[in-house]
Amino acid sequence: MKTLVIVTGPTGSGKTDLAIELAESLDTEIVSADSRQIFRDIPIGTAAPTADQMARVKHHFIGCLNLEQYYSAACYEEDALRTLDEIWSTRDFAVMCGGSMMYIDAVTNGIDQLPTISPEIREKALKIYSDGGLDALHDTLHSLDPEYLEQCDRYNHRRLVHAIEICFQSGVPYSSLRNGKPKERPFHIIKIAIN
Repeated sequence: MKTLVIVTGPTGSGKTDLAIELAESLDTEIVSADSRQIFRDIPIGTAAPTADQMARVKHHFIGCLNLEQYYSAACYEEDALRTLDEIWSTRDFAVMCGGSMMYIDAVTNGIDQLPTISPEIREKALKIYSDGGLDALHDTLHSLDPEYLEQCDRYNHRRLVHAIEICFQSGVPYSSLRNGKPKERPFHIIKIAIN
């Protein structure tokens, strides 16, 4: 059975260096699990791997999206599992590195089935943010899904907008669609957390 070695921890803790050492010793590639490093043009604020580090070991999902592009943990689950299958077609191990627990959970446990968001709903939810900022997002979620608002990161506008999109698209609170039942994965998982 194939094995996924996950290295996680806070920004600046040394995850990348450890992941590179592991990938080199296992003769494999690294799948980034960082929801900010996936975007181009923000390498400093995200502590993205350097060009030298990426030359040592092949990295996936680093700087591959524009900041304006829509991307979700569900998209990541699908893309990462496909990438892992490609890596495992020639290797027994893959290394995942990052601090975005939603991305790591998407791969290890799976994402709940959520509706596909229409462009109109996406625009409507983004307009709430562009017109009123975080306060407007908080107010909207307070009326649509107070349960989710209580447990979410109130400063992560992308997650707030996405929760509103799901509420609008489905007609029910986002929290009611999150069942949290893990999916079976056909690979071993080893998690390493550093600080």
